[in-house]
Amino acid sequence: MDRFFKLKQNGTTVRTEIMAGITTFMTMAYILAVNPDVLSAFKSGATGGDWTAIFLATAIAAGVMTIAMGLFVNFPVALAPGMGLNAYFATIILTSQGKFTFSMALTAVFISGIIFIILTVTKIRQMLLVAVPDGLKHAITVGIGLFIAMIGFKNSGILTVAVEAGNDIKAHQFTDVLSFETVFHMGSLEDKGVILTIVGILLISILMVLRVRGAILFGILLTTIVGYFMGMVDLGTLTSDKTTWVPDMTKLRFADFDFPGIMTTGIISVIATFTFVELFDTFGTMVGTASRAGIMKNKEEGNKRVGKAMFVDAVGVSGGALVGTSTVTAFVESAAGVAEGGRTGLTAVTTGVCFLLALFLAPIAMLIPGSATAAALIVVGVLMVQSIREIDFSDFVYAIPAFLTIVLMPFTYNIANGISFGIFTYVILAAAANLSGKREKKYSIHWLMWVLAVLIVLRYVFIGSQG
Repeated sequence: MDRFFKLKQNGTTVRTEIMAGITTFMTMAYILAVNPDVLSAFKSGATGGDWTAIFLATAIAAGVMTIAMGLFVNFPVALAPGMGLNAYFATIILTSQGKFTFSMALTAVFISGIIFIILTVTKIRQMLLVAVPDGLKHAITVGIGLFIAMIGFKNSGILTVAVEAGNDIKAHQFTDVLSFETVFHMGSLEDKGVILTIVGILLISILMVLRVRGAILFGILLTTIVGYFMGMVDLGTLTSDKTTWVPDMTKLRFADFDFPGIMTTGIISVIATFTFVELFDTFGTMVGTASRAGIMKNKEEGNKRVGKAMFVDAVGVSGGALVGTSTVTAFVESAAGVAEGGRTGLTAVTTGVCFLLALFLAPIAMLIPGSATAAALIVVGVLMVQSIREIDFSDFVYAIPAFLTIVLMPFTYNIANGISFGIFTYVILAAAANLSGKREKKYSIHWLMWVLAVLIVLRYVFIGSQG
């Protein structure tokens, strides 16, 4: 084991690596409850996704791809279905007026994974990373954080959405709201679900303030216990004849693709969004984790390992879709394991094994109320919004595109809109500043940004703002 993972060379031991792997698992295990809730629209099935099937897919995809990262790359990074992209996955189905199905969304993720593999192998991926300004990359992370938080607030009942209009509004139609008509409201504080979500936010926040490892996971579990005393959790399901502790693999939606069905309006935008967001999210996680683990001290060797890690990550995107879940990506929570001393792939293998063992815990995960996972979504939003400090708001060439990227994601309930407006406005403003000659510095506009700007305009012209 020492020879395979090069433990001594990396200044670590088997015990340290295993403890680091368990730490990483504890910090990201919340995804086992949150991802099925998000993709099944909080167990309502409105997306067409089955909660149990998504739970199995989440555990299998996270387990297999994380173990692959450890064995083939010797890299202490764990993978699982990513937050933000799972929300986008569910949203495009729920807002499509029946145009997109769960199978079609899985197909879009699978295709984005193939594109991602091609971009990685051909190294075009590195070109895209250079093309987009850092400010926009950080703005994308912040916008997704607000998008996730809004989903948490909305599904918990803390935020309610209503329109006070004089005429009846038909279902599934876009409605223009006048200035005197309100949309967002505070939910009822007498509602048990709202109360439990607030309790959950406080519990998770306290644990994070106390720097407890796995604060989000433990917070979810404590919220579930509180929910039991509020009559919102039924422990009777654990002893029911219908409950099985052995994973029922027949429920897994393996290769449930609909290639003919995806040839519909808007599919290019959906695939592009999955690819684009995953591109930047993974890059930051990989490089950041590698730096903390000391892997980048030897830049040449570090770049090679990060490149291999990115390839495994790219395969994970399509692999996740193959078993029935949204985009699988590197998790920033991997840094928790690195902080505990994890330096090699043994850390990742340990985390992956923990995910596979979790397959036998589905009945327990099913008990977790939507209010608990909604609280987790809101706190995850807080973590993602921290990237806002990296944006230079004193320079309007960066500030305005970043602001539009951030606010349009939650307010239009669409990640693609935020990215599109951010890229387009940056190109226009940077070009205007350069042509005016009044600025001391020239703003870099990569040729690929011009291509993206043109594609964005064509997208809205031919597909429309609601496509």
